[in-house]
Amino acid sequence: MPLMPLPREWDTFLSRANPAVIATIRKDGSPHSVATWYDWHKGRIMLNMDPKRVRLEHIRRDPRVALTVFDKQEWEIHLSLLGRIVEITDDYTLEDIDRLAIRYTRMPFGNRDHGRITAWMEPERWHGWGQDGNLVPR
Repeated sequence: MPLMPLPREWDTFLSRANPAVIATIRKDGSPHSVATWYDWHKGRIMLNMDPKRVRLEHIRRDPRVALTVFDKQEWEIHLSLLGRIVEITDDYTLEDIDRLAIRYTRMPFGNRDHGRITAWMEPERWHGWGQDGNLVPR
């Protein structure tokens, strides 16, 4: 797997609101994966979750994660990033979850009765698969 930084084509790919799946490591060492919203900002991935999500417990214990992003039109086009969560902060104002909700739904986040948690992933390695089996997306 190549080291960061990403080629420009993949940088552009991540700037779109594509579907994604994050994998974390359970206490017993087994993987845990779940669909997630993300945002790509200055070489890092922003994630946001409810404070009660099990993946938050996983990343607090072991910050190693993998994120796979799929082209929403052609799922065989995908990019996987391996790295670590380097920052976890409270999103009391819901600014970060609103940013993600607007990115994906064009509306602010609906559930406003409690805060959220923001986690920043710093990718270290990547692997992508593009159109016609090449490593560059369309």
